[in-house]
Amino acid sequence: MSVLLVEDDESIAIVIIAALEAEGFDVTRCDSIAERDRLLSVRGYDALVTDVILTDGDGIATIGSVRALHPDMPIIILSAQNTLDTAVRASDTGAFEYFPKPFDIDELARTVRQAVGMAASGAIAPDEPAPQGLPLVGRSAPMQAVYRMITRVLRNDLTVLILGESGTGKELVAEAIHQLGDRRDGPFVAVNTAAIPAELIESELFGHEKGAFTGAVARHIGKFEQAAGGTLFLDEIGDMPMQAQTRLLRALQSGSIRRVGGREEVRIDARIICATNKDLEPLIAAGQFREDLYYRINVVPINLPPLRERPDDIEALARHFLALAAAEGLPRRQLSPDAAELLTRQPWRGNVRELRNFIYRLALLAREDVVDLAAAEALVERSARDEGHTPDGADLEVAVVEWLRANRPVDGLVYDAALAAFERPLLGWVLGQTAGNQLRAAQMLGINRNTLRKRLGELGIEAEAFVRR
Repeated sequence: MSVLLVEDDESIAIVIIAALEAEGFDVTRCDSIAERDRLLSVRGYDALVTDVILTDGDGIATIGSVRALHPDMPIIILSAQNTLDTAVRASDTGAFEYFPKPFDIDELARTVRQAVGMAASGAIAPDEPAPQGLPLVGRSAPMQAVYRMITRVLRNDLTVLILGESGTGKELVAEAIHQLGDRRDGPFVAVNTAAIPAELIESELFGHEKGAFTGAVARHIGKFEQAAGGTLFLDEIGDMPMQAQTRLLRALQSGSIRRVGGREEVRIDARIICATNKDLEPLIAAGQFREDLYYRINVVPINLPPLRERPDDIEALARHFLALAAAEGLPRRQLSPDAAELLTRQPWRGNVRELRNFIYRLALLAREDVVDLAAAEALVERSARDEGHTPDGADLEVAVVEWLRANRPVDGLVYDAALAAFERPLLGWVLGQTAGNQLRAAQMLGINRNTLRKRLGELGIEAEAFVRR
């Protein structure tokens, strides 16, 4: 059995060759795309193991020429460019597996043997390319495991269960699966099952017929039908009422739904992705979650790590959020190295969501364009006093005045410009004061609750993030 190894790092190549030879492979090594193509033009190999960044180009971008010569040869890709984009690009090539560096050398050797065996049996067929799309931020080892799982579910409709603490970005992972997968041209419909009253959840998910209950003055199309051709994301599935769990299980088993008060069976044409911040197994033991539903939705689990388990990603996330804040009209800020180091040492119990809120607050309140250690420490201490929520009213008033002085909006546009700049922190401050209670927040603001909910949705603000635990 023969393997062509394309690796320009001598030390890594020595270790890989030793591991593959121990598995009985005859290994040929080169360090460039040109030499790779020359060798492949002369003979075939049972497998190709290749790095991405090589002396003369991109190992992924040139896989097409390899496929043209040897369409059935399994390819294993190695990369130190540990991003979701690289993982998806590797998957685009139809690679058998993708290994971010550093990797387990024994796992690599086993994977090469498995790939060669499957190719010999005809079990491997090249995949169709997947599209480029929404990247997630982070290159830490825990996020590499997430990226690899995402790439494995892009070309199928297997049900995915995303597990992770509140604020870790479960919906973002679901959106990435949708936008990078085969159903990207269809709708992405997200439902927070914990936010829907128990008596309305079946109607929201499955729809209802006119006259099905008091107030049902017309037919309502539920989320399952709204997601036809796309993806239905059921967030906080662990909080779903038991009766709704039973109907959801029936829908998943039968592949069809029935509107409340209806008789017609409607076929389901949506990928199902679920998420929860709860450990479902204790809920099963307590009789609060159906065991059969758990096994139905837990086909492909993706465990999203809390931020404290990926501190290497905090600085990159902080700079990413600073860029987003600037794009949304807040002052453009940068972090000094000491300030960035301070952020990596914080606990971030609210995970990525808490970090994002903090960075937006920092962009709004910082006095200087480059935020130094002292300024970052002051805001961290203030946030700790305010339980991680938004600044107090005095800070907000000062910030408004300073923003007006700095930006000097054109006459006639002062109100609109100030509102656009400060609506987000204003709503955040009010939600912080009311611990996420939208009714009380609307009363403080003097607006209708539905108006508040609409604006929160449009601005991407989650009231649940301000609930004090």
